[in-house]
Amino acid sequence: MDKSIIENHERYCARIEMFKRSGYDIEKERNLILEKALPLKGSILEVGTGKGHFAIILAQKGYSFTSVDISEKEQEYAKMNIEYYGLQEKIDFRVEDAEQLSFENNSFDMIFAINMIHHLSSPYKVIDEFVRVVKGSGKIIVSDFNKKGLALVDKIHRSEGREHPTGRAAIDEVKNYLSDKEFETERCETVFQETIIAYPSQ
Repeated sequence: MDKSIIENHERYCARIEMFKRSGYDIEKERNLILEKALPLKGSILEVGTGKGHFAIILAQKGYSFTSVDISEKEQEYAKMNIEYYGLQEKIDFRVEDAEQLSFENNSFDMIFAINMIHHLSSPYKVIDEFVRVVKGSGKIIVSDFNKKGLALVDKIHRSEGREHPTGRAAIDEVKNYLSDKEFETERCETVFQETIIAYPSQ
């Protein structure tokens, strides 16, 4: 295996352990989100690949899906993490702007957006795209840090000499926006995370 893939995976694991020492178990949280979203069916879109935390869990459980991110650099890290596990055939990686997805209307049965809403300057444009590309029988899963989770991430970033800017929308606002779009919504929360599961009203 290529040395760069191994070194990237070591950095990935080290960061997971750093969060875990602070009380946030990334893998456990992602698995809980997945459990809440079950059953998974049909075509799946992940928006916000990042370094591949959720993509790895989906692929390890046997799902094939499309994953998009606006950052080509972040996706390169994710691709290396996926390749470390030999799961690259499971994922169609694409560099896309979530405000203007290239997919046709009603393209996906499941849409996941994990810990990406707080990064957005125009979150409702992105939610509108989710609404556009999800099928009428599908569902949208949006999960992000709650206040305690954001405070923890801010603390970790400050310890690294970095800032962690946040955007305009909280999960409750996303829930209300989807309700206004005639979606039925369910909300669940863990210590650090809030999750909305939205279904188009029948």
